[in-house]
Amino acid sequence: MIEFAHKPGLVVYLTAGDPSLEATREIAIAAIDAGADVIELGVPFSDPVADGPVIQRASERALAHGTSLHQVVELARQIRTARPRAGLILFSYLNPILRYGLKAFANDAKAAGADGVLATDMIVEEAGEYLAELSRVDLAPVFLAAPTSPDERLKAIAENSKGFIYAISRTGITGKQSSMTGDASTLVDRIRRWSKLPVAVGFGISNAEHVAQVAQFADAAVIGSAIVELIERSTAADAPGAVARFIKGLRPQA
Repeated sequence: MIEFAHKPGLVVYLTAGDPSLEATREIAIAAIDAGADVIELGVPFSDPVADGPVIQRASERALAHGTSLHQVVELARQIRTARPRAGLILFSYLNPILRYGLKAFANDAKAAGADGVLATDMIVEEAGEYLAELSRVDLAPVFLAAPTSPDERLKAIAENSKGFIYAISRTGITGKQSSMTGDASTLVDRIRRWSKLPVAVGFGISNAEHVAQVAQFADAAVIGSAIVELIERSTAADAPGAVARFIKGLRPQA
């Protein structure tokens, strides 16, 4: 179930298979225990056009190990078994899902315990079959909403999303930035015209100051590149502890 027990909620993106599937499992569990509400398991892809260099490098490393969508689905099952209450999203480009087979993917993702799916390059206007398959097995479709999205698209995203809506803080690719822009706050306000779902803001969030800024206007912050880069700089053995410490530092401690 996708819910945010904290204010603000934290959505943590991991590139599955970097540095290994076993390490990703341990990092995900450590992140959940440190306060992550939702884990996004990123499926490595050979042409990640929406991602910056940090996640591109992670995808390349994971693919070099032979990481596949089938393995990521199995990894989701392992995380779900270990932490039954955590939110769990499969985050992929559309091509690996289509190669897997949309119906088979939906069946297996649900059986593995995933709560939802975010297909980065799936636009809501062309998502009829995709939405039908996710609905059939009660998987939440999560869509990306950008500052440049016209009202008609935002309305369609709001009407077809479940779980939460992912608001992109800026146009361009993933990667850290110095501060949150006014575009993100304006976008969240626009989304709320049509949806009561939680809104998570991502792209560029990398420190506690960013999370505090996002908390002023959204329900959750998505942290991706900063954590993937931290994993890149750590050994497999040290990465779970490093990620846990980083996540604990993102919110004021009670």
